Amino acid sequence: MNEYQRGILLTFFGVLFVTPDSLFVRLISSDELTIAFWRSFAAGLLILAALIFFAGFKNIKSLFLMGKLGWLYCFLLGSTSPAFVCAVKNTSVANVVFIFAAMPIFAALFSYFLLGEKIATRVKKTIAAVSLGLILIAYGSTEHEISNWKGDLFALYVCISYAAALTLIRKLHNISILPALPVAYLSSALILFFFTDPFIGFEANANFYLLHGILIAVGTCFLAIGPRYISSPEASLLILLETILAPLLVWAVLYEYPGNWSLLGGAVIVLTLLVFNFSAFSKIKQAPYKETP
Repeated sequence: MNEYQRGILLTFFGVLFVTPDSLFVRLISSDELTIAFWRSFAAGLLILAALIFFAGFKNIKSLFLMGKLGWLYCFLLGSTSPAFVCAVKNTSVANVVFIFAAMPIFAALFSYFLLGEKIATRVKKTIAAVSLGLILIAYGSTEHEISNWKGDLFALYVCISYAAALTLIRKLHNISILPALPVAYLSSALILFFFTDPFIGFEANANFYLLHGILIAVGTCFLAIGPRYISSPEASLLILLETILAPLLVWAVLYEYPGNWSLLGGAVIVLTLLVFNFSAFSKIKQAPYKETP
């Protein structure tokens, strides 16, 4: 299997593993900060254990090589955990993932500022269309009982932060970013520990906490590795799968209807990005890859 094929598979399975994330937040009967604590703690501990088991401590040197940008990545990733839980708890899951779908646009902006990549005309048009979709979602939050602008703002923060984090991965492509993952999650859990009592209702939700942590740990690792070996349009198309699957999963399990305005805004965003990414993908000429054993 060559690096390109590996990148496609890792990104695809990374998306599948994180898709039930919002459903678990809905199913766990605890407050936002408690859920965020266990989400961060379980994922961080599992990633740390896996790194030690498979690679020992040899990759720890990456923490000393990644510099300020690497530590910024840790902060951004760690802060998205409580923000994501607050988003799902305060607005509809559809709103959250539709807002997340705008991530490639923010990634393009960060790529311009951090990597010096030019913003093509088609990207500017896409930004305008996606902005319209976000406005429709925001309007729908005032019209639908399960949607709220506060949750939408949390989702927007996660979208912007994660787009910045993905761009930093590209800038730090010569350094293994995996050791930074447990640092980010465990640091987030440590801070959250002082703002909540994580053991209240623990027995009733222990299985959910563990399974939730496993899915986040595996998905985060895959999404930290896979996009390094494929183009941005290809990664964006794969990540769009979560935008479609997550609301359907919550709708099927919890019968959560997101509302007409949210569906309209989401459709504008998803269709715009599909057109944009397929257009970009059609212009990509894959360079030959060397087979790896």
